[in-house]
Formats: sequence, C-alpha cells, structure tokens
Amino acid sequence: MTDVRPLAGFTVGITAARRAEELGALLVRQGAAVRYGPAIRIVPLADDTELHSATMRLLESPVDLVVATTGIGFRGWIEAAEGWGLGDKVLDHLSNASLLARGPKAAGAVRTAGLAEDYSPASESSAELLQYLTKSGVDGRRIALQLHGEPLPFFAETLRQAGAEVIEIPVYRWVAPADPGPLDRLLDAVLEGTIDALPFTSAPAAASTVAMARRTGRLGALVEVLSSRVAVACVGPITAAPLASLGVPTVQPRRSRIGALARTVAETLVAASPTLYAAGHVLQVRGTGALVDGEWREIAPAPMALLRALARQPGRVVARRELSAELPSGGEAHAVETAIGRLRTSLGGTGVVQTVVKRGYRLAVNPGDTPVPIG
Repeated sequence: MTDVRPLAGFTVGITAARRAEELGALLVRQGAAVRYGPAIRIVPLADDTELHSATMRLLESPVDLVVATTGIGFRGWIEAAEGWGLGDKVLDHLSNASLLARGPKAAGAVRTAGLAEDYSPASESSAELLQYLTKSGVDGRRIALQLHGEPLPFFAETLRQAGAEVIEIPVYRWVAPADPGPLDRLLDAVLEGTIDALPFTSAPAAASTVAMARRTGRLGALVEVLSSRVAVACVGPITAAPLASLGVPTVQPRRSRIGALARTVAETLVAASPTLYAAGHVLQVRGTGALVDGEWREIAPAPMALLRALARQPGRVVARRELSAELPSGGEAHAVETAIGRLRTSLGGTGVVQTVVKRGYRLAVNPGDTPVPIG
C-alpha cells in the first residue's frame, strides 16, 4: 500500500495577499493542490495625510490605551512618525498608555520600539482582545486602535458604544487586487466544483471575495456552494464576519495562527469525505479521486461528478437522467454510460458501482454495512 498524504486529492483556493505562500506551502506539504486568487493587496500609507492627521489628533491629549493589531502595521506607524520628525514625541505619548498587542508579532514590534505590552490574548484573536477591553471597562477612556488593512467597524463601534473615544490609526490599507483575473478564475473554479476548501486569513479578503461575486452576479451561487460542499475556514470570528452575515458556515481554529488554520482545513476536509464499505472495499471519496482500500485513484471530472452523486446517498439507485444533470457539461444517457465506464476503470474494476437494469446505478453498499477506517 502506498503512503497517501492526508490532503491528497483535495484542491484548496487561497485568497490571501500576505503570507499566501506560507499557507499554501503548509497545505501542499499535506498533499493538497493549491490555486491562488488574491482578493486584496496592501497599500502602505507612510506618506498618507490620513495617517498623519490621525497621529496629530492622538497627540492632542493623553491616551489611555493603545491597541497594536499587527507587527508590520505598528512598525510602519512608528517609522512614518520618525519620517515626520515626530518619532520621539509619539513614543513618549505611547509610553504613558497601557499597550495591548493582538499577538506575538505585534508584541515584538511594541518591544522593538522600546515599549512593553500589558496584555496579549493567548488566542491571538481580535475577538478575545475586544472582550478583554470591554470587560476591563473603557467608559471615558481614550483609545488608539492601529488598524490592520481596513477599518474595524465592529471592534471600534463596540468600544464607542461602551463609552470610549476611539482614534483609528490607518497605517496601511487593503484594496482590490491590481489584476482581478486570478480571483475571478478562482471563483469560477469554486462554482464549477473543482475547489474543495477556501481558507481566509483576513476579513478584507473575505469581504473582497464576496464583493467580486456580487459585482459579477455570482453571489447567490457562491453562497449556495460555500454553504454546502466547500469547506470555508477562517482564522477567527472577525475574519468570518463578512461570510457569517450571508449565512455561510465557517470553521475556525482554536488559535488564530496560519499553521492552526491549515490543520483545521485538513481536519475538516478529511472528516467531511464520505468513507464507505462497498463491494468488500473501503472507499473514501475526495475532491479529484478516491481512496480504494487505502490506494489513491485519480478520477477525471465527469466520472468524479457521478461518483459524488452516487456517494451522497450510498446504496440508493440513481436514475440516468439524474446523473446526466451532474455531468459538468450535461449529456444524454450515452454520456452517463461512458462516464460510468470510465469511473469503474478508475476504481480498478472493483465492482463498487452496480448497474440496476432499467433503473440506473448505485454504489454496492448494503444495509448493515459500516464504514471501515482507512490506515
């Protein structure tokens, strides 16, 4: 028996800008195929008047709390201040405040600047950071919130409703990709059924993906697919918010880290793959093929579409007309028969797919059969 990696046969779409290659490498290492379609790009604001204006507003009076959300963002802010000749003044101002860092990279940037954080959530999530702030009480307090790509309306508004004055520090901004083609093609692949999972590392990427689908008239179809057969993983609840507002279910790692996100994607895909005992064989259906008794079998798109349809209701007879609707380009009875023949060949002539005369086809799964774990 050959050694099959955990994600063999699955294809994952990546929309991230920063750290996309890191996430992709983690998934490829587990056997997945990866397709990139950046949904966003980073525009630094070191010379932007908006950042300068926010900094000057901050310096008008003492600040009680400073929230550093990213290492690159906090460093960029301090470097910009130094470029304006305000570096020492900003650091002196921040040294009199209580500093909170969203994760170790943000905390590292704070320390590099000669400051020290008072709190950093173990989960490294914005949600836990916000919960800490609201439980601590922020009424009447002045808070500097370093943004990480786009406004954080939920985070900032929650603090304002709790009575805080919030000064948003826009160090860099997420904007639409310069070339929307890769994202457009990735959305096509999702809708065509060739993408098994979509992990998101930021709310802007999720929002931009939704916006692209809306602009091109594909939002309804995308929501349907993401809510049914594509595993959607988000690094945390704030990242998931644009999708949750549309009713799309997501899975999230316990820790808001890239590595944890990759593991969550792997666990979710494997857990959701049907594992059946059919005709004396253990069959696990995956994105581009199947494991038969632990052996990997690559299957072409048309026969693979029929295998998925048969596996949705194991043992049930599926009529030819139903199966023809599952074929990527449609087709009549002859096209179904051809695809079934190719499917049987791909599965190694195992007898897993049965013909029921004048009725259709079924997987050879009988009442009382139980799935057998692979490996």
